[in-house]
Amino acid sequence: MEYANHLNEYAPAPSEAQAAEEVARMKTAAVRNENSDVYKLCYSAIDLTTLSCSDSVRSVTAFAEKAVEFYDKFPHIPNVASICIYPSFVETVGVAVDGTPMRITSVAGGFPAAQTFLEVKALEVAMAIENGADEVDIVLNAGRMLTGEYDEAANEVEVIRAEMDEEIVLKVIIESGVLKTPDLIRKASLLSMFAGADFIKTSTGKTDVSATPEAAVVMCHAIKDFYEKTGRKVGFKAAGGVRTPQDAVLYYTIVEEILGKEWCTPELFRIGASSAANNLISAIEGREVKFF
Repeated sequence: MEYANHLNEYAPAPSEAQAAEEVARMKTAAVRNENSDVYKLCYSAIDLTTLSCSDSVRSVTAFAEKAVEFYDKFPHIPNVASICIYPSFVETVGVAVDGTPMRITSVAGGFPAAQTFLEVKALEVAMAIENGADEVDIVLNAGRMLTGEYDEAANEVEVIRAEMDEEIVLKVIIESGVLKTPDLIRKASLLSMFAGADFIKTSTGKTDVSATPEAAVVMCHAIKDFYEKTGRKVGFKAAGGVRTPQDAVLYYTIVEEILGKEWCTPELFRIGASSAANNLISAIEGREVKFF
């Protein structure tokens, strides 16, 4: 399908200066949200992530079992939204979380570079879902975006989306730190949504620049404009470099200010993180906690 022509139906991206000015305003506004209730919401929005070359069935099982143990250890805190792993560990996590509400997120589609055959990407996604993934995080082809091959990039997402049933959540990573400019970040966000993304996500966490508040502002405005034109709500996920409670609260505030409170739920707001989990628990409990 031709998607690039639809970009003209939307306003241009903000300038870098405008995005920076808005982030400064968000940082001031975020102070009001540095409280236990927002920390709990941010914790419940985490896709608890392990994406290491040293991952193994043993380590991933222990990781998932620890997340399940959280239900009993901290019953007053809503647990994380999902566990995010490589596709070969989907079944491993499924065994560990069986009988709990915990969702399973699999990266797939040639993660993290998306530089493989489309047929391979689609098959990997299909296999992750067959093994039990509830949600799939794929990467928009940044190389195609940088060379202006917008339809080709979006069509890859469309093909992968077609491999999924409607209830599977598709998050598309635009790798904002590679695209760099507000214009490309906005285009990538819109193209991903045109092609069927349920969430747009900042980054893989595998590049020099990961999530930034400036990219989040641009992406959230794209989500708002898309919703106003289509009536379809798309979620936002910040990932890569989100470590402190203040980091999490800033992204929460950006979502709240641009998209509204209705987006401030795990159904439409996620944080891809590992180290942030302990830090948020500590902020909630008022003492240092090293649970994970």
